[in-house]
Amino acid sequence: MDSKTHAPAPLSDAALDQLFRSARTYSSFTSRPVTEDTLRALYDLTKFGPTAVNAQPARIVFVTSQEGKARLKPALAAGNVDKTMAAPVTAIVAYDLHFYEHLAETFPHAPQARSWYEGNDAAIRATVQRNGSLQGAYLILAARALGLDCGPMSGFDNAAVDREFFPDGRWGSNFLCNLGYGDSSTLFPRQHRLPFDVACRIV
Repeated sequence: MDSKTHAPAPLSDAALDQLFRSARTYSSFTSRPVTEDTLRALYDLTKFGPTAVNAQPARIVFVTSQEGKARLKPALAAGNVDKTMAAPVTAIVAYDLHFYEHLAETFPHAPQARSWYEGNDAAIRATVQRNGSLQGAYLILAARALGLDCGPMSGFDNAAVDREFFPDGRWGSNFLCNLGYGDSSTLFPRQHRLPFDVACRIV
């Protein structure tokens, strides 16, 4: 075998269950707290997911305090208020419109990379939306890998969140994700997933 070939072993069924097959979207969590060390470990996994030109535009605000939850509450859709107020952590998955300022550090082999974005609003918006959303998905998988449960949601007023948490306009909110240790007694039966032949094509 070529010594340069990288062929990692597939994950165990138990790991795949934890990340995907048995993982659920939680609306209720136990009272068990999520520590700051866990949140730091969560980001330290999330940051390794790939993004275009290693741009890493996602920014995350972990709302854990009652004061922070009170600031978030007015922006929430009615159906999301109670579960968000009760969750140990609510992550505001956001993005930095000035992510390109870090490209000299994160993409150093292309010194001109900053010029691809600076002053180009269309390129900035496309990058933060696509790659920031990717990083939000990595966050969910990283959380599950660490034994946390997740409740991602988009039922909130982005503009209200941005006014409250990001008044300088540099960061913008993408979606919210409640984090904690889920209360499985409140779960609904898993809903249908589309099969391969409906969702996929091989050409």
